[in-house]
Amino acid sequence: MGLDQLFASIKHDSRIQYDLQGIVRLLTYGRLLEPTSKMATMQQNDSYYRPLVKSSNDSNVYDTLDVIYENRKQIIQRMNSSISKGIGRNTNTVFYDVTNFFFEVEEPDEDEVDEEGNIIETGLRKMGVSKENRKQPIIQMGLFLDDNGIPISIEMFPGNTLDHLTFRTALRNTVDNLNLERFILIADRGMYTGTNMCHVLDQGNGYIVSKSLKKSAKTEREWVLNQEGYTVVSPDFKYKSRIVTRTVTAENGTKRKIQEKVVVYWSRAFYAREKHENQSFLDFIEKLKANPAGFRVSASQSRNLRKFMKKECVNKETGEIVDSKKLLSMIDDAKLTEFNELMGYYQIVSSELEMNDQEIIDKYHGLTRIEDQFREMKGTLETRPIWVNTPEHIQAHLLICFMALTVMRVIQHKIVKSLPEPKKKDLNWSYGMPGIS
Repeated sequence: MGLDQLFASIKHDSRIQYDLQGIVRLLTYGRLLEPTSKMATMQQNDSYYRPLVKSSNDSNVYDTLDVIYENRKQIIQRMNSSISKGIGRNTNTVFYDVTNFFFEVEEPDEDEVDEEGNIIETGLRKMGVSKENRKQPIIQMGLFLDDNGIPISIEMFPGNTLDHLTFRTALRNTVDNLNLERFILIADRGMYTGTNMCHVLDQGNGYIVSKSLKKSAKTEREWVLNQEGYTVVSPDFKYKSRIVTRTVTAENGTKRKIQEKVVVYWSRAFYAREKHENQSFLDFIEKLKANPAGFRVSASQSRNLRKFMKKECVNKETGEIVDSKKLLSMIDDAKLTEFNELMGYYQIVSSELEMNDQEIIDKYHGLTRIEDQFREMKGTLETRPIWVNTPEHIQAHLLICFMALTVMRVIQHKIVKSLPEPKKKDLNWSYGMPGIS
């Protein structure tokens, strides 16, 4: 991945005396083979047939973290350049998603402020929506992935950063500067805003992104439920599309019009999953209808009910139901009916107006590849909980995990190339090696 030469150059230019390259190799290989703390990883050095680190003391590991942080952009650029030249990147499509990692600390980081109370620097470890439902401070991490399943870059954000607010910053700080040929960016509905999509288009790229149906306009939902125009592939799957013109806000604040292809499909498998996820709530509604007078509503049930309340029955300031005794009459049956009718439907929007509907759907489903990367980071690589404390060391730790993940996927890619083609083409990117063994 070109990192030996990069760190040799950094060592020479900075006149570093300790074995910088050896420590970076040890941290990367240790994360793959026996993940543990940074100091414990240093003590693994003598376990190798040939020790990786030649002349350092264990405390130099923290100096190395500082060097990795200071050169993080060069590291990602060198890795991308070497992979592109060595095994070749497939960046016809680029995937992006966000996950987070928790810390075993009780309090989030405080923001650094000036004398007037203005924020100079936001703390990194913040309380946010944890993907693992943890009640501890977290950090957000955005990851870009190519179509071979090989990571491209990562970017870190404070734990309370909303997913869609990571999108443009992550692109600007990494991918926009890697000189990739035109690609189609694949992302989930948390990234969809008009401003985000304008940024992708302005960089000469395209996108395929899911868009929430429940948050779409009423006319859009009515079009989805109208059965006219659907192509029925089987009793388990159907789809249709149309091209629409939207008015969105560009990054400079101006209004502009963009054209999008909207593809919607219904899947029996997706319907069954949604039905299962909402079954307890639907059962609750039926019990409420059967015996409204003697029914006790829990706090969580109350929160779920609010979206089905007639507007005049909810306190606008607190969001609480005005009169629980009249609960049944407050339920908007039209909203509840639409909720049930929309189960199993999924909406995708794309800049690729000429691409056929099935290809858009198939490309979007490739986003599951990035979820596998997150599982490897949280499983095989044991990225969290994170034990280093300073923002610089936290980001260096995540970059080491990124380097280890990339090594894993490059090895996997080479194994895939040496094997016969898999029977199912959609398994090609991961065929032969689920992780490090």
